Amino acid sequence: MTARVLVVDDILANVRLLEAKLSAEYFDVVTAMNGADALDSVQRTKPDIVLLDVMMPGIDGIEVCRQIKGDAQTHHIPVVMVTALDQPEDRVKGLEAGADDFLTKPVNDLALFCRVKSLVRLKMLTDELRARSPNGGTVKMLGGGDSIDSSRPGRILVIDNRANTAERTRQALVPHHEVTVIDDPLTAVMHAAESRYELIIINLDMDSVDGLRLCSQLKSLERTRQTPILIVVAPDDHQRLLRALDMGVNDYLIRPIDRQELLARANTQIRRCRYTDQLRSHVQATMEMAVTDPLTGLYNRRYMENQTTALVEHAINRGKALSILALDVDHFKAVNDEHGHQAGDRVLQEIASRLKQSIRNIDMVCRIGGEEFVIVLPNTSVDVAAKIADRMRRSVSGTPFNVGARNGPLTVTVSIGVAAVESTSDTMDIIIKRADEALYSAKRAGRNRVNSTAA
Repeated sequence: MTARVLVVDDILANVRLLEAKLSAEYFDVVTAMNGADALDSVQRTKPDIVLLDVMMPGIDGIEVCRQIKGDAQTHHIPVVMVTALDQPEDRVKGLEAGADDFLTKPVNDLALFCRVKSLVRLKMLTDELRARSPNGGTVKMLGGGDSIDSSRPGRILVIDNRANTAERTRQALVPHHEVTVIDDPLTAVMHAAESRYELIIINLDMDSVDGLRLCSQLKSLERTRQTPILIVVAPDDHQRLLRALDMGVNDYLIRPIDRQELLARANTQIRRCRYTDQLRSHVQATMEMAVTDPLTGLYNRRYMENQTTALVEHAINRGKALSILALDVDHFKAVNDEHGHQAGDRVLQEIASRLKQSIRNIDMVCRIGGEEFVIVLPNTSVDVAAKIADRMRRSVSGTPFNVGARNGPLTVTVSIGVAAVESTSDTMDIIIKRADEALYSAKRAGRNRVNSTAA
C-alpha cells in the first residue's frame, strides 16, 4: 500500500525520524514545520493522511486539525495526532477536535504502520465514493452546519462473553448511544446481519472464542462488511492486532480501556460510518438518475438502448423469443392544451403505474420521451406479446384518469405496435423500427388499438 503522508512537527529530528520510517515502507512523505505551513501543504499536496504534532508554537495541532476537519474540501483526510502527552484527556481533546486517531511519542512502529494503513485504506474508499457523488462528496462530517447528525445516538453492538468487561464497556457508552450486548458469537453475527448497527465492538480475548474469526465473518457478510469494527486487545498482542487490521478492522483499543477514549473513538467511527453511508446513498441516487426517467420512475432511453441490445443478442444466440412493444398516448397534446401540463404529467405517471402492473419481473418498461413508451418482453412470442399489449391497452382505457382536470376524470387511450425477433440478422434498432411501423398503422386505423407486425 502506498499513499502520501504529511508529517507535521516543529522539531526537525522528529520530522526526519517519521519521514525515514514511512519512506522505508514506500510511503510518499511531505513535511511541514508549523501549523500555518501544514494548512498550506494540505491544500497544495492533498495528502492521504496527516501525522500532526499537538504541541507547536503559533497554531497548535488541535487548531490545525479543527481547521482541516472544518473545511468541506479536506475534512475527509484522516488526521493522526502525535504528541508526547500521555494523558487520556489529551487524547480525547484531539479526537473531539476531529482527529481520527492518536499516537504517543516515542511512536511505536507497529502502532504507526497499523494506524496509517488502516486509515489510508478507509480514505481510498471515501475517495472513490466522493468521486462518484454528485456533489463531489462535499457533505461535511464535522463543524458548523453539518449535514451529518452527530447528536443522534448511535447503534452499537458489543460482542463479549466476559460479563465484567462487557458491562464496563456498556456503561461507558449508554449515556450517549444505544448499546446491545451479546455474549454468543453466532447469535451476534446473525443479529448484526439482521439489524443495522453503526459500530461493532469485539473483545478479542473472549473465553473459548476466536475473536479474529468473528471479525472475519462480519467482514465477509454483505450485510455487515461495511459496519465499522473496533477491537479490544491486550497490550502485547501485536500479532493478532496486525491480522485484525489486515482483514479490515477499523480501530482498536489497548487494555486497560479509558472510558473517555472509548467514547471518543466510538463517536469517530459512528460519525465516519454515517458519512460513508450518506456518500453511498448519493452514489446510488446518481446511478438511478442516470438510467431513470424522473417523472415516471421508469427506465429511460439510455438504459433501454444499453439493455435491449444485449437482450436481443442473447435471444438470437439462444434461439429464444423476444418481443418489443412501442406505445404512444393518443391525443396527448390535447390533454396538455386543454387541462395543463400538470394534468399531462399526472396522466403519464398513472400510465406508467398501470403498465408496471401489467408486466412480469423480467420485463422492462421504459419512457423514451414525451408520451412514448417501449416495453421489452423477453421469452415472449409475438402472438403472446400482442395479447399482453391488448391487456395494457384495456387497463389504460378502461378506467378514467383522476388527475385534477377541470371537467373531472379523463378518458385516456393508447396505441401499441408489436414486433419480435424474426431472424438472426435482427438488431434492436430493426425490431424497434418494426414496432414503430406497427404503432403508426394502429394510429392510422383509428387509435386505441394494438397492431402487430405478425398480423
